[in-house]
Amino acid sequence: MARISRRRFVKNTIIMGAAITAFPAVLLRKGKAAWAQKTLVHPRVNNLRVIGITDPTMTKAIEPRSSWARQNELVVTEVVWENIDKLACALAETRSPREAWRTIFIKPPRKAWASTVVAIKTNNIGQQHTRSAVMAKIVHTLASILGVKPFNIHIYDACHGYNMGRYTPFAGLPEGCRIEGAWGGSKTLTAVPGPWKDTGGQSKCLRHLVDGSVDILINIAMCKAHSKRFGGFTMAMKNHFGTFSPRPGHQPGGLDYLIAINQTPEILGPMDQRTGKVLFPRQQLCLIDALWASKGGPGGNPSHQPNFLAMGVMAPVVDYLVATKFRGEMMGWYPYMLATRRMLTGFGYTESDLPAGGNIIEA
Repeated sequence: MARISRRRFVKNTIIMGAAITAFPAVLLRKGKAAWAQKTLVHPRVNNLRVIGITDPTMTKAIEPRSSWARQNELVVTEVVWENIDKLACALAETRSPREAWRTIFIKPPRKAWASTVVAIKTNNIGQQHTRSAVMAKIVHTLASILGVKPFNIHIYDACHGYNMGRYTPFAGLPEGCRIEGAWGGSKTLTAVPGPWKDTGGQSKCLRHLVDGSVDILINIAMCKAHSKRFGGFTMAMKNHFGTFSPRPGHQPGGLDYLIAINQTPEILGPMDQRTGKVLFPRQQLCLIDALWASKGGPGGNPSHQPNFLAMGVMAPVVDYLVATKFRGEMMGWYPYMLATRRMLTGFGYTESDLPAGGNIIEA
């Protein structure tokens, strides 16, 4: 398989950008088109690029097994925000944070930023949740730099989010931003094509993604352990077990289902029915919050405090690199490679396709 060269990436970006400009409206899927492997999802950012940063000054003291409330007290918000800007600049390959965010986030066709609807998927299971400073930075970026109205920003976990506003009351959000909790849950049937041992080629998903009312999807995931069938960890891809129903994922063929839901228009964006190419990217950012992380899981308090953040635009690539390079090589929590490698091959890639020698790029 050929690597994505800079020349090829720029050429594909121009072609896809022209398609977005010409595309009159975001169409809802009527058939069972599957994403065409190895085609660009995000047209402005190298889809295989993953950026990471480790900085102990992001927290005031080392308390690995602290509660979520205590973690928020220990986080140094200003440093976290600066480092997230650094991640964005390295991901977009620019020096200006403002330019970086305007590269990463793409306005939907024929809509103003003021009317753009954004959904942020957070993981609300157990005791480990996104830290307030991380969530607030992303929401303020959307509102202040892009002009998204706070009341059009929805934070959700359709599976475990029902008490989110009570138990995870994110602080520092712009007034009007909506902590939706379960947001109605995963109750709307939609086609899930692909290599999963299906029950009729359909599964239940969050209605707001099925009906297309969400324009941009942001994936903010934790860094915890899980079953061997998922590589021994749960991060960006499995975070969408709180977007789609998790039930088929915990039955035989669960890894097939995990890959399949992450290739749907609900996650990647509306697709051309003939080619399977994404017409407009819906999931535009994947962010791993590993200020605190866990060797075990998925429940319980964290076990370690790595002060680490990572960012990319393609969930399987983010998961593969963070699982192998951060969880494995840095923390000593080596993943189960048979399942982990399938997160790449299921999307048409191998380790040799990844830039920077298959490593996380330091911000």
